[in-house]
Amino acid sequence: MQQSDRAGLLYALAGFCLLSLGDAIVKGMPGAWPPTAIGTTRYVLAAIGLSAILIARQGKGALWPMPKAGWQWLRGGAVAVSVVTMFTAVWLMPLADAVTISFTQPMFTALLAALFLGERLKPAALAATALAFAGVVIVLRPNLLTIGPAAVLPLLSACAMAVLMIGNRASAGVAGPLAMQVFIANTGSVLLVLATLAGHFSGIERFQLFWPEWHVVARCAIIAISASVAHWLIYMGTMRAGAATVAPMTYGQLLMAVVIGWFFFDELPDATALFGAGIIVGAGLWLWRIGRGRAAKP
Repeated sequence: MQQSDRAGLLYALAGFCLLSLGDAIVKGMPGAWPPTAIGTTRYVLAAIGLSAILIARQGKGALWPMPKAGWQWLRGGAVAVSVVTMFTAVWLMPLADAVTISFTQPMFTALLAALFLGERLKPAALAATALAFAGVVIVLRPNLLTIGPAAVLPLLSACAMAVLMIGNRASAGVAGPLAMQVFIANTGSVLLVLATLAGHFSGIERFQLFWPEWHVVARCAIIAISASVAHWLIYMGTMRAGAATVAPMTYGQLLMAVVIGWFFFDELPDATALFGAGIIVGAGLWLWRIGRGRAAKP
């Protein structure tokens, strides 16, 4: 393996593992603030920081107008849905289980790409998708019994992230990586603010706004910084080794979630949950192999 590939794999692995840090911080904040408010603060802080960097590098013209604005708002909406559902999920269920179920995102992406982008969906990809959802059923088994339908929230988060992937493909190349990240943060922030206000006036207790403790805002800032650094590391890994090469490193996020859940929250997955996780990971790797084989053909 070339040195650039090794460096790329390490960058990507570090980035994916760092993403679990944000989920762990959120898990330690149940009831401290509504999940919509936490998501909003996280994205508003990221939007301010990333926009400042973009303006310093490329000037104010890089912020507006957004190219393919409809797709940018779709991307922002996808991350808004994903962050609220995932933040709520980690409060209700073990961290490793929530992260495991979120790894169905590649299967949703394959299905949506076939429906909306005209990409060919091979029988093997359908089989991998069916296998992954069998793993989801196994992982969800105890959670459905204890917390009810809310256990499917990580599945909704994965579906939203798949929509983001479709939006990324449809708007690829219209701006640089930093600008594309800024567009997500800005549009996602606007939509999350609206969702936070809607939740507050909905009358649902979980979404009622109140003045938070200082450490809640500080934790949101840490989540924003760690997520931005994680995405930068993943981008650097992709640039050095290629997207197909670093793709399996995403499962480092799952391993980190298991370690954090065990060490800090005394959540050790049982054998059944590990079996289901293995099925989901295996299906994801199978789908990755299918994609690599397709890309290798002239």
